[in-house]
Amino acid sequence: MAERKITDWLPTTRKEAQARGWEQMDVVIFSGDAYVDHPSFGAAVIGRLLEAEGLRVAIVPQPNWQDDLRDFKKMGRPRLFFGISAGCMDSMVNKYTAAKRFRSEDAYSPDGKHSMRPEYATTVYANAVKSLFPDAPVLIGGIEASMRRFTHYDYWQDSLKKSILVDSNADILVYGMGEQPILTIVDALKKELEISGEQYMTAQRAREITADIPQTGHLVKRVTKGDNDTLLFSHEECTKSKEKQAANFLAIEKESNRVNARRLIQPCSEGAIVVNPPFATMTTEQLDHSFDLPYTRLPHPKYNGKRIPAYDMIKFSVNIHRGCFGGCAFCTISAHQGKFIANRSEESILREVKEIAKLPDFKGYLSDLGGPSANMYMMRGRNSAACAKCSRPSCIQPKICPNLNIDHTPLLELYRKVDALPQIKKSFIGSGVRYDMLLHKSGDKAIDEASARYTEELIKNHVSGRLKVAPEHTADNVLRLMRKPSFAQFHEFKRIFDRINNAHNLRQQLIPYFISSHPGSTIESMAELAAETRQLNFHLEQVQDFTPTPMTMATEMYYTGINPETNEKVYCARSMRDKEAQRMFFFWYKPEERRRLRETLKRLGRNDLIKKMGI
Repeated sequence: MAERKITDWLPTTRKEAQARGWEQMDVVIFSGDAYVDHPSFGAAVIGRLLEAEGLRVAIVPQPNWQDDLRDFKKMGRPRLFFGISAGCMDSMVNKYTAAKRFRSEDAYSPDGKHSMRPEYATTVYANAVKSLFPDAPVLIGGIEASMRRFTHYDYWQDSLKKSILVDSNADILVYGMGEQPILTIVDALKKELEISGEQYMTAQRAREITADIPQTGHLVKRVTKGDNDTLLFSHEECTKSKEKQAANFLAIEKESNRVNARRLIQPCSEGAIVVNPPFATMTTEQLDHSFDLPYTRLPHPKYNGKRIPAYDMIKFSVNIHRGCFGGCAFCTISAHQGKFIANRSEESILREVKEIAKLPDFKGYLSDLGGPSANMYMMRGRNSAACAKCSRPSCIQPKICPNLNIDHTPLLELYRKVDALPQIKKSFIGSGVRYDMLLHKSGDKAIDEASARYTEELIKNHVSGRLKVAPEHTADNVLRLMRKPSFAQFHEFKRIFDRINNAHNLRQQLIPYFISSHPGSTIESMAELAAETRQLNFHLEQVQDFTPTPMTMATEMYYTGINPETNEKVYCARSMRDKEAQRMFFFWYKPEERRRLRETLKRLGRNDLIKKMGI
């Protein structure tokens, strides 16, 4: 690989901008993450996208918010707007565990340091910019802004918070994957400056001319409800009624999963939050363009060899699609990326693989060829008209939609072409696999045979010793609330996994992921989970305690105590003591836990489980 120059990255300082011959920026982006010039890092994607439009873009990663705000001043006022993102994760999820303790490291910071970003980073950064440049447009995006666009429950403050537009004082909010709205916004702002002859875009004018752009949100003083609008309960009503908050969430989720969505309006004491419907799912050509931008695929040289954990995880991986139609109740992916799959072309994917092969430490092994879910590539509804009438959050739960084409043939072809490249010794699938789709009998012989071939190919040739799957729980009543399939399907998939391993003399492991304290889960159901996984000889490793994150179905259940879809009451472990009591059942095999588990099971009158678990 040729030696890199500082101008191969977007500038992070004025000196770097001057090296490109730039004195004034069109857009300045502040990000809570370290700057890694890679398509998995949102600031890099938006920066490169705008650069391709001929704009002068700077990225200021992890600005210091605790001094005189010099990091927020150093690039000056941009002509168009300041862009702000907390990073690839909600800043509170990034910083804290479900027990509200610091995580072991910040995966998106150099050397995993915790001190590089504030809590509620989007709000902190936006207010810092507004204090310095009150008339400059501030645009917020990324998953933190996206999932906090309406009234939402905040686990760390244990209260309902208003839309992030209120607290941040931002002018424009972009939700979901930002390429289409950002390009449209930039086009509108550039045209306005050309017409007006002004040097800088103003905040008020930016709000006015972007008010109707899809996939954006704004705070307005007053708004008139139109025929294609849905009026939500106000923030103040939601604080007084959990039922109204649950109803709001159901309406928001419904519109998020429709092809032709309605505009959503939520009144609040400051006026009203107006959120426009999303853009149509990105085409393959649009997605290819985003992934084919001239990324260096490397951290900025300022980090000088410091470890960025998230980059280490993904530097030899390839994302082949966006979106997920699983609709899991606890997951933000479909809420942020959408349930309709946006696919990259084989040509774009192969180009990226060849670029990865040029990296100096690449040894021929791809760590992942996947996406939000490993096996949804090129899958869509057969009849698009039927999809246009549907607002189901999941295409595969409670059962697989008969209109969904789950043909795994395109994936098999893609794997074959990647593995045929001379630079590739092996491609592994590190993303989670939806085994319920592999087990499904569609009645179409060709599709069912493709599923069987894919299963064999996956287990035989693409497992790096351990295959990740996510049953999440064993109790059917909990799995129903999670929008996950019955654990009986995991048993069936394990039998197939074991058979294929034995047939090819492989010594691979199936690694199941489980969650404790999810709404609906009780100590007794966790004890049954422990007993059932003990019978399967699993020593559970990939486990987590449920963390309520903004704007998911599971979080609404946790906060309201009801299932918004049915209004049935749902048990939730809310205290740290109750959550720890559930979590300990994951570790039944540890001698120090056995006494506590025996005492708990005796108290529950479940001597049968004591015997079953051998404790």
